[in-house]
Amino acid sequence: MTQVRVPWFFALVVATAFAVGMALMPHPVPIIEVGDKWQHMAAFGTLTLLSVLAFPTGSLLRIGERLSFLGAMIEVLQSIPALHRDCDIMDWMADTTIIVAVLVVVRIGRGAQRR
Repeated sequence: MTQVRVPWFFALVVATAFAVGMALMPHPVPIIEVGDKWQHMAAFGTLTLLSVLAFPTGSLLRIGERLSFLGAMIEVLQSIPALHRDCDIMDWMADTTIIVAVLVVVRIGRGAQRR
């Protein structure tokens, strides 16, 4: 059974709800003025880090796969005309790129701890 750290899991749930809510709002309130791809990378980098902290013994491959799927589903949902959002595969690519980058750093860190 996968170990779950409850405080980090709670933070992950809150951050996921916030990220999905902001992604699906027709006119989200701008929090900071940076490019769209940077916002995606900040959101999914945070979600990846929180996922690793919430599930310390969980499979990194599974974490990456599920977060990448979440990014893809957000893009599909943004194609709904009523949301007045744009579906952009490059947003999903930015999500997946930062997910992989964070997981590579975590993997290297875990390897260094074992020595």
